[in-house]
Order: sequence, then C-alpha cells, then structure tokens
Amino acid sequence: MRFDRLRLRNFKPYADTDLRLSEGVTVIHGLNGSGKSSLLEACFFALYGSKALDGTLADVVTNGAEEAEVELWFTHDGRSYHVRRELKRYGDQIQTTTCTLESDDGDVHRDGATDVRGFVSDLLRMDAEAFVNCAYVRQGEVNKLINATPTERQDMIDDLLQLGTLEEYRERAGDARLGVEDVLSERRGALSNLDEQVEAKEGKDLHDTLNSLRSDLSDLDAKIENYEDQKASAESTREEAREVLDEQEERREELETLESEIADLEETIREDEAERERLGDRVADLRDRIEELEATLSDRLDGVAVDDADPETIAARRERLDEREDEIREELREVRSQADAYATQSENLAEKAEEAESRAAEKRERAAELEDDAEEAAETLAEREEQLSKLQAEREAKRAAFDDAPVDVGEASAHRDSVSADLDDVRAEIRETSNELAAARSSVEEAEDLLSEGKCPECGQPVENSPHVDALEADRERVADLEADLSDLNDREAELEAKLERAEALAEAENRLAQIEDTRDLLADGIAEKEAELEEKRERAERLREEAEELAADAEEKRDHADRQAEKAAETRETVADLEADLSDLEDARDRLDAVESTREAIEDAEDEVDRLAEKRADIADRNEERREFLASKRSRRDELREAVDEEAVESARERLANAEDYIEKVTDALASLRERRDDLTSRIGAVENEIEELESLRERRDALAARVEELEALHGETEELEAMYGDLRAELRRANVESLERMLNETFELVYGNDAYSHIELDGEYELTVYQKDGEPLDPEQLSGGERALFNLSLRCAIYRLLAEGIEGAAPTPPLILDEPTVFLDSGHVSRLADLVEEMRGFGVRQILIVSHDDELVGAADDLVRVEKDPTSNRSTVERADDPSLAAVAGEFGDPERADD
Repeated sequence: MRFDRLRLRNFKPYADTDLRLSEGVTVIHGLNGSGKSSLLEACFFALYGSKALDGTLADVVTNGAEEAEVELWFTHDGRSYHVRRELKRYGDQIQTTTCTLESDDGDVHRDGATDVRGFVSDLLRMDAEAFVNCAYVRQGEVNKLINATPTERQDMIDDLLQLGTLEEYRERAGDARLGVEDVLSERRGALSNLDEQVEAKEGKDLHDTLNSLRSDLSDLDAKIENYEDQKASAESTREEAREVLDEQEERREELETLESEIADLEETIREDEAERERLGDRVADLRDRIEELEATLSDRLDGVAVDDADPETIAARRERLDEREDEIREELREVRSQADAYATQSENLAEKAEEAESRAAEKRERAAELEDDAEEAAETLAEREEQLSKLQAEREAKRAAFDDAPVDVGEASAHRDSVSADLDDVRAEIRETSNELAAARSSVEEAEDLLSEGKCPECGQPVENSPHVDALEADRERVADLEADLSDLNDREAELEAKLERAEALAEAENRLAQIEDTRDLLADGIAEKEAELEEKRERAERLREEAEELAADAEEKRDHADRQAEKAAETRETVADLEADLSDLEDARDRLDAVESTREAIEDAEDEVDRLAEKRADIADRNEERREFLASKRSRRDELREAVDEEAVESARERLANAEDYIEKVTDALASLRERRDDLTSRIGAVENEIEELESLRERRDALAARVEELEALHGETEELEAMYGDLRAELRRANVESLERMLNETFELVYGNDAYSHIELDGEYELTVYQKDGEPLDPEQLSGGERALFNLSLRCAIYRLLAEGIEGAAPTPPLILDEPTVFLDSGHVSRLADLVEEMRGFGVRQILIVSHDDELVGAADDLVRVEKDPTSNRSTVERADDPSLAAVAGEFGDPERADD
C-alpha cells in the first residue's frame, strides 16, 4: 500500500492543504507545534475515521470552522482508491456528513463511515488498533510494545497475524460442539422414549387383534343380512294379512276400525313392553357393568396408594405427586449440571494435558536442536583453536626475523621510511653529481678541442702563454673529484637499496605481526564466545529437557485428574437416569390416578343411567296399564261386531298379521342389537387401525430421529475435529511466527545495534522478550538504557512489520511504515543507527516510509522532504516540498535542537 495524495480543508491547523506523496523515504520537517504530526493523523483518520482519534471529532475541526474535509488517495495491489470524509458542526456537536471510498475502475464503492472502515480493515487485514501496533509508531508510543505485558503483546501480534481469528473460530467450534451435545442428548432421550412407545404398541399384537375383529364383523354382517331377509318375508306376510282384512273393510268398517284400534293398542302395548324389557335388560347390563367397574376401581385403588376414589382424596394424591415431581426435577437439574461440570472439567483437563505434552515435545525438540547447535559450536571452536595455533607458529617465525635486525618490532616502518628517505637523498645527490660531472666533462672536452686547435678555450685567442690554460687543469681535477664522488654515491645507493629491501621485509613482517595480533585477539574472543555459547546451549538444552519432563509429569497428572472427573460424570449420569426413572414412575402413578378417576366417573354415569331407565320403565308400565283398560273396552265392542263378519278369515288374517308383526318386532330388536354390536366392532376396528397408524407413525418418527441422532453424532465428531484443528493450526502458526519474528528481530537489532555488548535476542512462544549479553547473561528489555530501549522497540516494530509484509504464505498487504518523532529518546549515536534501520527497511522492499523528525541525519537520508510552517498571525499551517532534501541548508533552516511534541 502507498499513500499518493492528501488533501485537507479545516483539519486541525490546516486551512487548505494539498500534499502529494511518493515512494521511498519522506521526512516531514518543521518547528515544534507547526502541525507535522497532524499530517500523519489525517492519513490515519481518512482510513479509520473516529476509531483513529484519541479524542472526539470536535478535536479535528479547525477552531472557528463549521466544517472540515479530509481526502486521501492511495494505491494498493495495483488499484487506486480515493477516500473522502466531510464533517459539519451542528450546534455543539460535530457529525460525519459524507464518507465515501471509490476505486479508480469503479468496481468498488462504499458509502458510510462503518462501511468504509470495514472495507479498509478487510483490505489491509487490520483494524485501527492493529494499524498503530504494526505500521504507525505514534509520537510518545515508541516503547508501547516493550511496556506491554506478554499477554497484551501476544494479543497485539496475534491479531496482526490473524491468529486471533483462529482462536475465535476455535471457540465457535467449541460452542457448536457443546450445542450439538445438548441437542444430541435431547434427541437420544426422545429416541429412547419413542423406542419404549413402539415396543409397548408392538406388544399388543394389533394386527392379530384387527384380523380377529374383522372376522367377527364379517360373521355379524352375515347374521344381520339373514335377519333382514327374514324381516322382509315377515313384512310380506303382514302385508298379505292386511290385504285380507281390507277385502272385508266395506262390510265391517266399524269392526275393522275397531280391530285396527285394538291392534294398534296391542302393538303399542307390546312395543312398550318390549321397550320396557329392553330397558330392563339395559338396567341389568348397567348393573353388571357397575359391578365390573366397582371391581376394577377396587383393583386400581390398590395401585394408587389411596383409600378411596373420592375427588378430594384423588386431588390430594395428585398434589403430592406434583410436589414429588418438582423435587425430583429440581434434583435432576442439579445433578445434570453437576454431570456437565464434571464432563467439562474432564475435557478441560484433557486439553491441558495435551497442551502440556505438546509443549514438552516442543521443548525436547528445541533441546535436541540446541545440542546440535552445541556440536556445531564445538566443531567451530576446534577449528578456531587450530587456526590460533597456526597463527602462533607464524607469529614466532615472523618475530625470529627481528633477531639480527637493526631495529625491534614496532620500529620497522619508521626504519624503512628512514632508509627510503636516505636512499632518496643519495639518488638526488647522484643526479646532481651526475649533472655536474656531465657539465664538467663537457667543459673539459670543449677546452681540449680548442687547445688542440691552439686557441684559448675561454676567449678563443691563441693559447700560447695564455693564463686560461691553467684553468683547464683545474677542470680536469674537478671531473676526477666528481667521478670519485659519484662512485662513492653509487656504492652508497647500492648499500641503501640492499638495506631498504631488508627494511621493507622487516616492515612487511611487522605489518603481518600486527595482523596476526589482531586476528589472534579476534580468534581469542571468538573462542571465548564459542565456549560461552557452547556452555550456554548445553545448559539451555538441559533446562529444556528438565522442563519437558516436568511438563510431561504435569500432563500425566492432569490426564489422571481428567479420568477421575470423567468417572464422576459417568456416576452422576447414572443418578440422572435413576431420577428420570423416578419421573417415569410418577407419570405411571398419574396414569393410574387418571384410570381410577375415569372408572369412578364411569360408575357414576352408569348409576345415573340406571335411575333414568328405571324411571322410564315405570312410566311405560303406567301407560300400558291405561292402554289395557282401554283395550278391554275395545275388545268388548269387537266381540259384538264379530257376528257380522267372517270371523275365521278375519281371525286367520289377524293371526298371520300378529305373527308377522310380532316377528318383525322381535327381529327389529335383534337387528338393532346386532347393528349396535356391529357399530361397536367397527369402532373397535377403527381404534385398532388408528393404533396401527400411530405405530407406523411412531416407527417413522423413531427412524427419522435415529437418523438425526446418527447425523448429530457425526456432526459432534466433526465439531470436535474442527475445534482441535483450529487450536493446532493457531499453535503451529504462532510457532512459525515466533521463529520468523525472532530471526528478523535479531537481524534488525544486529544491524542497528552493532556493538560488543549484546549477542542476541530471544523470543519465546508467549512473545516474552529477553536480551542476551555477550557473556550469556540475560536481560529484561526494561533494563536497557532509554536510547537502547527505544532502538530496541523500533527494531521490534520493524521486525513485526517485515513479518506481516512477508507473511507466512506469501506477501500480505501492508500500509506505509510511519514513524512520528522516533528520535525523541535517542542520542546522536543511536540516531545514526536509526538511519541504518530506515535504510534496511528500504532494502527489504518497504515502498513508502513516512517520518516526522527534527534530526538532520534523517533529513539527509530522505528521498523527499516536506517542510511544514505555521503562520503565527493566523495560526494556520502550510506544507512545502523541498527540491533537494539532502542539503544541510534546508535542514538548518528549521534548526530547533529540542525534540518535543508538536
């Protein structure tokens, strides 16, 4: 990610500012209080809104302004984005009126502060808090990570590396597993209940019962059909007799009418008597039924623990059952809760045991690695000792060269320089003497030539008796002297050259001795360091093995405790089963009470029916007595009229009619009884068929529930595996992150803190930091000096940034690296190392680094320099880009030696 452009309107001290940013290192420079940090805060605010503020929105808007606007253009993953936020003042409140984010290709559009912040968090894989923990080192927070507790540091780094999400997923999987366990337990109970219901209904042999009832119904239908045929025959006979009687109707109209009335009366009496007889049979049946119900009631009372079937007695018994049920259910809830607690404790202890075993394995593996490192260190130590021995031999040989030398060790270079100077002087004299000799020889030769011609070598006059001839001899002596001097000088040169060769050999030996001494010191230090390292690694390996054994013992103890808790859970579940059985017994008792109550009500209903039927029979008897008296008078009148009619034919017809009607009456009663029995059989068949349908429905529900239980069991296993997978994945990723972060931190710290005081930094699996001195002594980072601690924290921040940028499985999206006044706690030496750190981050491929600083050295290392000035009159800030950030004059223009919060 790279910031490209920032535009501000009424944001803090900026009235209207438009700043373009480029790749590389940009240093924002200016006087204290000029508004440098506000530029970085504006970028942060553009991305995350109010979440990026320490205060409120009111702190953002320039004093006296009614609205403010922030726009940020940035590039990420080859795509350009533009964020725009507008704020307006409404009375005493400041509200965000516009918040949008768009991409250059139009594929991305977000509207609203929450939507934009969520998109940025997803894009960078970090929220505002993670942003300041990774990429934005705010002013005064350089020591934030070192001052954090290991747990806080662990949460910060885990969140940056998305490991907190894995823990959230693992907890969700655990919640899902517990939810599945609850549903599975409920479904298993329901399945057991259905199995009991199916077994109970299957024990009734419903199909055999149905076949038997259907057979009885078939026989009954055949009997009813036969009776209906006979009734039809009797009705035919009755009709024939009536026809005979009708033939004499004209002659015996009165007699016929009378006979009809008599017949009607007789028929009514017979019907009422038959009805009375049926009612009597019904009363007898009801009394038999009452006796049966009373016997049943007596039997049922024996099974319900009450003395009688009185409603108040039954109600009191039911109330006691309800109270007992409440007690059992309360106890059942407590026991179930206890069982769940034991099971949870067992699972937690088992998980802790596995975690301890895992940590023990890791420590054993680390101990093995340390032992391997120790072996390598031992080999290196042997190699260095052998090299030291060879250097010692060479040193003795080189020192032997000075045994017969004119100088001692340490004087060879000066001696060589002295001989070289003497040689140079001799050679200069040789050149000078040679020149003089050549000139002298030339003069002598010229004079001798003139003499041979008889002329003076000086004036050209005849040389005879000339005073100048005597000067030639002196010149010849001069040549001889110069030749002697030159010979001496040549001998001196040869002697000095030999001496210089010897001096150079001595100087070379002396230099080599100095090199040997330096190398010996380095090797001696290296040997001591390796010896310390070897001892330290072996001690650490031994400690790790001891810790591994302790963890293994702890794991075994926790596993035993987990087994004990699991046994307690099983015992408690047995108690749950007993209590559930007690509840089932209570339900059975209620069913028996219901049976007693229904039997009592049936007896009362039957007794009421007997009283009603007895009253009805008495009414029928009274009416028939009146009818018999009326019939007697009718018969008397009939006897008087018989003399006028064919008595035999009439009698025969009447006899047939009476027989037919009597038979019809009887067969009608029989048919009614048979039809009643048929209706009862049909009802019973329907009831059995309904029970069969219920049985099939129960079987279907049981099969569906069994399939559901099987699915839930499979799902429970999957959730357990998923929960374990997320936990293992988080542990593995954290281990890989710790190793990578430790390596990167040591690389960075070695670069920026290159002295002999510290050897390395160790980061354990809980993100606990330890600094080791060269002598192997561990230090807490808090024990470092202020400058060292600040530099240490910057190294840690940059290592975290590198880890996040490089990622575990390829590069991850990262924002620019932002340092706000990182030199506050640093002296000049540490600032130089900070500059090295910045350069290193560039070497690691960080595309953009933004720094707020007063320091000239950081200014000189910048690719771009942004100058910030504040107008003291208007109290408004402006920005200006410098053409050449490396010019000291530019830095000097802002020269303020203090480093304070702007």
